[in-house]
Amino acid sequence: MAPATHHAGTLGAAQSADSHDITCYGIIPARYESSRFPGKPLADILGKPMFWHVYTRARQCPHFSRVVLATDDARIARAAEDLNVEYVMTRPDHASGTDRVYEAACALQADDASVVVNIQGDEPALNPAMLSELIAPFMQDNTVRVSTLAQSITAQAAQSPDIVKVVPSANGDALYFSRSPIPFCREGEPARGFCGHIGLYAFRFDTLRQFTQLPPSSLEQTEKLEQLRLLENNIPIRVVPTDHKTHGVDRPEDISIILNMLRETT
Repeated sequence: MAPATHHAGTLGAAQSADSHDITCYGIIPARYESSRFPGKPLADILGKPMFWHVYTRARQCPHFSRVVLATDDARIARAAEDLNVEYVMTRPDHASGTDRVYEAACALQADDASVVVNIQGDEPALNPAMLSELIAPFMQDNTVRVSTLAQSITAQAAQSPDIVKVVPSANGDALYFSRSPIPFCREGEPARGFCGHIGLYAFRFDTLRQFTQLPPSSLEQTEKLEQLRLLENNIPIRVVPTDHKTHGVDRPEDISIILNMLRETT
């Protein structure tokens, strides 16, 4: 998928990076349209729009050279300007947030070896340490192409199709992601328990480009899980365990959960 014409917004001074000569970009996709929560990036949380909380927390991660909002909406762009949030305008017709992140990374002129982190714009209680955990594999192993996070969940939580499960291999690469509880247990619970996937991703830029050029895969379309496109095309995903908790905002009623989480951490 070729990048479209880019219109950069207010671009502030770059942050200092500490990432062992790896240039890291944090990109927050923020579209206005949402079937369950229209205008979600602008939802008020403690007097600031949701995207501001995500951006502020992402900037606390010391590994980023730059953190930007990637949006297709003038209302979000105006709010970003008012709050001094760096942003990039992107096309309105992207099929996914990952495609929007790729366009923004092109606008920032990322090189093939750089690491691009897709930071979900609906995670206003995100712990910045999770972003450091996500980036760490790229500093430790130059063969890593993609990374993501997972945490231990209960057998009861594993039954929910809204919670994506992942099974990692011995070296930490994902074997499979599913909305079904995996592994299936013929007797009792699995010896190593269930892993719930957290939808944060870091990509080498060249792998991010490759992902956007691949057609949706059959398993991706069946499970409605974008990351399966990578596995079906033999692109490994390193799964990083985390003990940090977060909570995404899918519906307006999730805001009360976020407010409680923010009060506990401030």
